[in-house]
Amino acid sequence: MENYDFSGWATRNNLRCSDGRTIMKDAFKHCDGAEVPLVWNHQHNDPDNILGKALLHNRDEGVYAYCTFNDSESGKTAKQLVRHGDIKALSIYANQLKEHMSCVSHGVIREVSLVLAGANPGAYIENVIKHGEEFDSEAIIYTGEDIMLSHSDEDSEDILEHADENKEETVADVLNTLSEKQKNVVYALIGQALEASESSDEEDEDDDDENDKSVKHSSDAKDDKEETDMAEDTNKNLENEETVADVFETLSEKQKTVVYALIGQALEEAGVTDEDDEVEHSDYNEGDEDYMKHNIFENDEFAQTGVLSHAEQKEIIDLAKQSSVGSLRTAMQIYAENNNSLAHGIDEISNLFPDFKDVYPGAPELLERDHGWVAQVMKKAHKSPVSRIRTRHADARAAEVRAKGYSKRESAKTISGNVAAVMRTTDPQTVYYRDALHRDDVVDITDFDVIAYQKNIMQRGLEEEVAMAALMGDGRADDHADKINPLHIRPVWTDTDVYTIKATIDMEAAKKELQGSNTGANFGENYIFTEAVIASALYSREQYKGQGLPDFYCAPHTLNTMLLARDLNGRRIYESAADLAKVLNVGEIFTVEQMAGKTRTDDDGNEYKLHGIFVNMANYTFGCAKGGEITNFEDFDIDFNQYKYLMETRLSGALTHPLSAIALEELVVGAAG
Repeated sequence: MENYDFSGWATRNNLRCSDGRTIMKDAFKHCDGAEVPLVWNHQHNDPDNILGKALLHNRDEGVYAYCTFNDSESGKTAKQLVRHGDIKALSIYANQLKEHMSCVSHGVIREVSLVLAGANPGAYIENVIKHGEEFDSEAIIYTGEDIMLSHSDEDSEDILEHADENKEETVADVLNTLSEKQKNVVYALIGQALEASESSDEEDEDDDDENDKSVKHSSDAKDDKEETDMAEDTNKNLENEETVADVFETLSEKQKTVVYALIGQALEEAGVTDEDDEVEHSDYNEGDEDYMKHNIFENDEFAQTGVLSHAEQKEIIDLAKQSSVGSLRTAMQIYAENNNSLAHGIDEISNLFPDFKDVYPGAPELLERDHGWVAQVMKKAHKSPVSRIRTRHADARAAEVRAKGYSKRESAKTISGNVAAVMRTTDPQTVYYRDALHRDDVVDITDFDVIAYQKNIMQRGLEEEVAMAALMGDGRADDHADKINPLHIRPVWTDTDVYTIKATIDMEAAKKELQGSNTGANFGENYIFTEAVIASALYSREQYKGQGLPDFYCAPHTLNTMLLARDLNGRRIYESAADLAKVLNVGEIFTVEQMAGKTRTDDDGNEYKLHGIFVNMANYTFGCAKGGEITNFEDFDIDFNQYKYLMETRLSGALTHPLSAIALEELVVGAAG
């Protein structure tokens, strides 16, 4: 078998990166056994930088690489650098990454590189290209782990063996290698060992009788099954006719050693010593004199526990199917309470059930409101380094503001109408997000970085609040202490008519335009609503003076109603949001969950329901002076043992071009109503 020059971790699992991402277990499982180029510092565009090849092995902890240098000059040089210890770190280049809630669960390793040790002692991801598609991103992943040199006479099997020896496995690590069947047997053995130790004094008097007891394991007793004793029935597994001893023998020596240690620890905590009970846990050898005195495979007491007849099994399963019960665990508990036949079975049987496991390990999945549109609002809005913004416009649309014809019969030329000057100023306001974490919680939560997780929530919450205030207002009452003042961050929806056109959906007009009074016989309400929206949007665009093509931000229900529009034959009118965008003459359509149910009342007492806003956010300006950008503050309260965090910004916001937005509304209650 081929020799390898060195080995090391190409990437490690469950290490939170500086940008919040985490490499999940088996993210590169399909790369197991693959050979990829060994490259210098990811410079794979030059053949001289190819140093050799790397054999990848997927493990529970990550991907391990066994690397061989080629005979090129660069390969020989790199080999000396590694042997001398000048280069100690590995890195991978991967693409086709799949992420869910910042957890990388899939990717393809294209090459392994020798790199200089980075400043980050753990792993981090540095994005190279991101095309926006789930399987179309690339990354360079640094492990921060030292590589290990192999001897020239070692083959790959030796290296694998030595690498395994370097791993420090805990008892929990070994237990996790057991199957559910094996775990259940281990739990039963530990419980039986404790029960046996409690009755050791009584058993000492009848040692001779106990030594004569035996358990039949043969499967040839079918004909006289009714004559088989309780011990044989108990040791049989109900599904595959395996005995406890059969399952135990499937364990490796390492696993058996851990079981003996657990039994010993349980007996020790129960006050039982080897001198009292003559129990030997280090070896499992029935020929030894100091073989475990209470043989848990051949103990008659164990043979009387955990037995369920077929009738009892059926009754429990039927009970579990009832809607009021809902689970096998609950059914077992109810049956145990109501039937003495199970009273001598397995006490606290729920302890034998496997532990709960996270579907997505690491940080909890963040459940939040629709956030996709927020990034678009913040990215497309114009940014000004001045926080006190002012807009000035001259309105030359008045009828009298126009040129005039001159006749020599007139005595003098007259003055044309005056141009109306429009000016407004917008001052900044501080917007903040404050939170705290108790230090005990920070220390106790070890499976993910709770501080980074909390800061991510704060960042997203602050951005959402600013985007909401700019697009439609924060929704708080005018007298609320926490309200973002609409005079500082002016909502597009409720801005003055100088800046935002108010378009009202007219369903009746749409019906008449389609087919008069008999529209309902040919088209559904969804189609009529869709045509009314399109008509209102396009007619109002005749007044639009904004720069660039607007986008359409709408409530999800508004978009779905338009997509569900059908004709009398059930055919959809618009197949996708892209089709609607073309008809509405907008760049993109973004759904805004926070827009659902929003209403406003005008000065005349009319109530309007908001359906959507047409706006190119490039016509909206966020003003933020130096020092007012998003800033993080941290403090520690000694008295209450709390970490305190503050994230804030100070900015202003307003539309800066007249007639640059359209608010699409529906009249809910008229002034007379």
